Amino acid sequence: MGYRKNLRIVCGSLKDKGSLIKTVLSSKPHKSAVRCVILRATTHGSSSPPSNHRIAAVISLGLESKTEACSCIQALMDRLHSTSDALVALKCLYTIHNIIGKGFFILKDQLSMYEYFGGRNFLKLLLFRDDLDPETREMSKWVRWYAAILEQNLVVSKVLGCHLYSKRAKNVIGKEKDNISSSLNSDLLNDIDALVEFACQVGDLPDSLHLQRKSLVYEIVRSIGEDYRLVQREIGTRVAELEARMISLSSSEWTQFLNSLTKFEDCKEGISLLFRNRNRNDELWDLVKETKAKLVAVMKDRGNDGKRTLVVRLLQRTSRAS
Repeated sequence: MGYRKNLRIVCGSLKDKGSLIKTVLSSKPHKSAVRCVILRATTHGSSSPPSNHRIAAVISLGLESKTEACSCIQALMDRLHSTSDALVALKCLYTIHNIIGKGFFILKDQLSMYEYFGGRNFLKLLLFRDDLDPETREMSKWVRWYAAILEQNLVVSKVLGCHLYSKRAKNVIGKEKDNISSSLNSDLLNDIDALVEFACQVGDLPDSLHLQRKSLVYEIVRSIGEDYRLVQREIGTRVAELEARMISLSSSEWTQFLNSLTKFEDCKEGISLLFRNRNRNDELWDLVKETKAKLVAVMKDRGNDGKRTLVVRLLQRTSRAS
């Protein structure tokens, strides 16, 4: 480890301790307690993910009141946007990810407010760059990649009308199938668009896969793998439903459906590289391939029918004129 990196670790640790002391001595004890919890979960130096009890302490902040939940999300965002350290940024994002997956509704609701007012890139990390050394520059790519996935995760939740993680229970899965069968074609297509975009963000991964040897990056990839497994299931149920309705789709709906399936297939290679053939779900890829082939065949048949109809109309006009 280089001198500059060692110096950063020492300075970062001192800075964390100074921030904790300053926070404890704050005239606003309620907010200071919340900030201490966030600081302890996102410390400088270590490349390990925040411990389970640190994450649990953050999530518990959503139990007491809306004010406390709001302070928690505000403190976490302040920490994320004030740091230029890639490891600290990743820890902040990992904490946000855990709030999305395990947090109480009140915490998720406060996080969704940022997405509502901040737009698609509400985490504002598109330009994040840690220039300390070549490795931190590579880690910066993981920060930007992870932020884009979390942003799309909330977009998916908004489009589906509920968080992905709320669909794990068997009774919910049964209700979900009933809801899908009664959904409009346009709604299912919009769902697929959002889900496929999530898969594309996952597949657009940094090329420094060797950094997965760091426990923080490894844990991040594992967590995203769990999300992707849920996304696969949601895509599969909707593709199967639309395949059964194929004849009823309009031309514009065919085109949208075909484009989404093609886009999904295009990100397969990147996803396979990331998960090293974990979460393969060959049945889903076979379903996508078969559905695409049927779509193309039906579009071709309808195109030929349209041409035949046009010829008949022209012949009719000619006979009338004569």
